[in-house]
Amino acid sequence: MKRLYISLLASTIILSSGCKKFLEQAPDQRTQINTVEKVAELLTSAYPEANYIPFTENASDNAEDKGPGVGTEGRAITQPFYWLDNDDDAQDTPIYYWNSCYEAIAAANAALEAIKNNNFGAEALPYKGEALVARAYAHFMLVTLYAKTYDPAASNDSPGIPYVTEPEKVVTGQYSRGTVASVYASIEKDLLEGLPLLKNTSYKVPKYHFNVAAGNAFAARFFLFKKEYEKVIQYASAVSPGNAFATILRPWNTRYNTYTLDEMEVYFTQATEPSTLLLIETASSWARTVTPRYGFGQIQNNEMFTNNVTGARWAYKSAYYGVPHYTMLKWNEYFVKTNPNATIGFPYTIVPVLTADEALLNRAEAYASTGQNALALQDLNTYCSVRILNYSATTHAVTLAKIASYYGTTDPKAGLIATILDFKKKEFTQEGLRWFDILRYKLPVKHRVFAVNGSFETIELSAEDPRKLFQLPNQVTLSGVQQNPR
Repeated sequence: MKRLYISLLASTIILSSGCKKFLEQAPDQRTQINTVEKVAELLTSAYPEANYIPFTENASDNAEDKGPGVGTEGRAITQPFYWLDNDDDAQDTPIYYWNSCYEAIAAANAALEAIKNNNFGAEALPYKGEALVARAYAHFMLVTLYAKTYDPAASNDSPGIPYVTEPEKVVTGQYSRGTVASVYASIEKDLLEGLPLLKNTSYKVPKYHFNVAAGNAFAARFFLFKKEYEKVIQYASAVSPGNAFATILRPWNTRYNTYTLDEMEVYFTQATEPSTLLLIETASSWARTVTPRYGFGQIQNNEMFTNNVTGARWAYKSAYYGVPHYTMLKWNEYFVKTNPNATIGFPYTIVPVLTADEALLNRAEAYASTGQNALALQDLNTYCSVRILNYSATTHAVTLAKIASYYGTTDPKAGLIATILDFKKKEFTQEGLRWFDILRYKLPVKHRVFAVNGSFETIELSAEDPRKLFQLPNQVTLSGVQQNPR
């Protein structure tokens, strides 16, 4: 579908045969959104239909250089590995993701304006909630990836990203980045207003929308960035009322263990998976990126399947497309033809952007950060019960003693945090979330690369390196928005 980016955002949105279109002029067509059904339809576009994984994963320490001539290259693969700016706006790039987030925000704003201007009554409240939470989510992803990370001990007065709450009605609107603090305040306002309005029964397939569990999981992630740990515990616990996490985590050592490689790729992104809370359909070639020069390779694969702090190994699966090209069997491409008789079309990757597994580990981190060690261990052991091959609660229980020995620390909090970050690094391999922990903990990133003479050398992204902020598109300067310093 043709896309035209006008100024900071995509231009006005209309409904046409269930498909979103972006106009080449600025006149307002939103008077067509005059029923609750049309609002609900519009909100299917309120999610960033772009994939952040290709650039956040390759920028992280979950990627390696497999060697010259070993795999496919290309800017979308190479640039993030070397922490270089990519000014392409093609799929799977930071600029494409930026634009898609603002498309999603535009849809949410159009829906909110329609609800405000029409007397839809209580029937529209769940969709108002969805629009507010979706708007908060898109802005959160933007401020996380393109601005400095929030620090509750600091003023957070560095530039944020434009927080847009009104539909754009001019061709070149002027915007301010505000500050990280102001963006976080707006996210929290939208999130807390929208969350109580969410209603699962409003959707045919709730997991493609901000359902109640997904909203709570997002809130837990947001407050983890703010280090408001009691709220993390509150919202993460609400993901699984009755603390039944063991029944909804990904069953790696039981059901998943019986799947063939092809079945694993299909089921991982199914809406029927209990662990999946929110799925987003992204225009992305990520599922077909199976033999890249830079990415998940031999070193990461070896680390994945060595014994961990439990004394046993993970029950994860991986496969290879010829050593050293490995995959964790998480992605299945959906190819949409341009018409029924065509042989060309567009690749899509369905991404589980919020899961019960992340929510549980976020709660464990909140418990550890507040000195509630027994509860942190309880969550870690719930997690391990469905992750460890041939799991035995007696043999494989995570304890503070095991943590101290494995990680070489006598500080219980430091040991628990190291365990949780290690678990998350493995759990979300090839899902891009390792980058979020690197940002939160200001971790340096080291990449071993092949030098010209055939030897290895190490390049490093320091804890405070400005390249940790992905670059904004050049076009935003037309709207009075400054790019990140380099």
